[in-house]
Amino acid sequence: MPRTLALPVTAAVLLLSAAPAAGQTIPTTPVPEPANPGQAPISSPPNPAPRGKAVADVGTALAMLRLLPEAVPTNAILPGMDDELPRQSALEGGFGISSAQANSEAYLSYERAIAQASPFGLSVAGNAPQSPGSLVQTALPDNPEPVTTGFNAPENPLLNVGLLNGSAHARWSETLGPCVGTIADSSTSVGSISLLNMIPSMPDVSQLTDASAQLQEGLKSLPGPLAGLGGLLSGASSGEQPRADGTGAVLSMPNTLSTRSIVRLVDMPGTARKAVEATSTLQAADINILKGTPLGLTIKVVSQPTLRVTSTGDKETSKVEYTAPVLAVERGGQKLFELDAANPTKDVPIGIPLPGLEDVPGFRQVEDVPVIGGAAELAGGVAKPLTEAAKGFVLDLGVLRLSIAGLDEKGMQQTTPFKGYQLGASARMLDLQILPTKALKDALPADAADKLPSSLAQLSLGEQVARAYAPTGGVDCSVAAPPTQAPPPPGGGQQPGGPDKLAYTNAAYSAVPMFWTGTAMLLLGVVLVAGLPGRRRQAPVTVQPAKPSPSPRPRTDDTE
Repeated sequence: MPRTLALPVTAAVLLLSAAPAAGQTIPTTPVPEPANPGQAPISSPPNPAPRGKAVADVGTALAMLRLLPEAVPTNAILPGMDDELPRQSALEGGFGISSAQANSEAYLSYERAIAQASPFGLSVAGNAPQSPGSLVQTALPDNPEPVTTGFNAPENPLLNVGLLNGSAHARWSETLGPCVGTIADSSTSVGSISLLNMIPSMPDVSQLTDASAQLQEGLKSLPGPLAGLGGLLSGASSGEQPRADGTGAVLSMPNTLSTRSIVRLVDMPGTARKAVEATSTLQAADINILKGTPLGLTIKVVSQPTLRVTSTGDKETSKVEYTAPVLAVERGGQKLFELDAANPTKDVPIGIPLPGLEDVPGFRQVEDVPVIGGAAELAGGVAKPLTEAAKGFVLDLGVLRLSIAGLDEKGMQQTTPFKGYQLGASARMLDLQILPTKALKDALPADAADKLPSSLAQLSLGEQVARAYAPTGGVDCSVAAPPTQAPPPPGGGQQPGGPDKLAYTNAAYSAVPMFWTGTAMLLLGVVLVAGLPGRRRQAPVTVQPAKPSPSPRPRTDDTE
């Protein structure tokens, strides 16, 4: 049970928060307070204790789903802190999570190294329960081999995840501490994933009471509700689980995806000490948006993202290395635009066709489905870009915002639990947000428009968080000397002894010599009795009665 409860928030703390928690401590079991002041400690450190000190954590998620981000206030136990803390999402879910952690300062020995691979993580209004089905390995004791398994994510109406494979390996030395090379290593891989076949936070058509007559007529002609993007998504009306092939979902990835999180010690040039390194890597191929429709987009991952944070214990030599992804967005095999460090964001409008679009030249056979990215669907599954004349008959109610989340890093000097430098960073390969437009807010009543959040839903692919913390000068991996025994006291003559006689304080002092005196006399008597020869016992003499004479003797009589 303690091993199960040692990791209640690993995935939630590391991966459900995008900001690098550089100023926070690693979450571990707190040191219990003794019940009595004179109570012996529950556990004692090894003797000799390892000299190496290292703290690091890293996490990678294949995908993150956030509904109504920044819509729920954060609860805090300190008064006045609710407004200062960032607001939470109504629902957050992470899938294909791998995390690794090292902490030489952990109170419990099996929290020194933790490797975890989870099929999913969940947070509701900022509260993150422990997810079942996680694969965890902890150290101490050391583990020469990793643990591996395969698992399936539970069915739900927002995502479909294929078979997940996980691996976790945690190592720690009783004598050298973190000086084992790779301390924690975890990975996950999944064959396919599809997310969000409905947008439950999207307002219903019946709520758009302030919409114009032209817009209301256009909304009524859509084959599906706005929660299903007017019929482009499969789950809004039927409530079915997203399909395995990704059709009818906002986002899907059909090919094998993998994440890996590693915490290890690396060499430092010019010294025998080590640096702490936390690395997050992600492997992905194609990403499909609105697959199965002529208006769908395909994102090719040209460059894979890698996040590496290294702490040497000094600010000047510690560093963050990030390989930014390069994403090429295509439709029908034609490249539309590219997302990279120079162009990190692109908006794809979601429009509603209004009556009269079919009268525009070239759009006579337009279908009654939303217009995605400035292209309308014609009969026969043909996507046709809007002309200037056609743009006047399309009203954008939403926006698909594609962006590469820029690198966010933070570092600070630390003195507790040891003096050193801590460095953290976070990044995301791709963010997909569904944003409401001003036209959608204007179609809602004033009170409903004020409650409409700035983002209806957010999908994040390849979320990466890493942090490393090393003592000043690096990690000392030398072997600690065994403890030396205290020398005997210096000579100076015979040591004083105790008093010859003790003072008599009660009758017990008299009873002691009486007991031993009686015992000695009893033993002496036993020896004397056993040692002296015994008397020879004479046989008794038997007197035989006289036999009668055969002839009587004459009687003499002296008186005669």
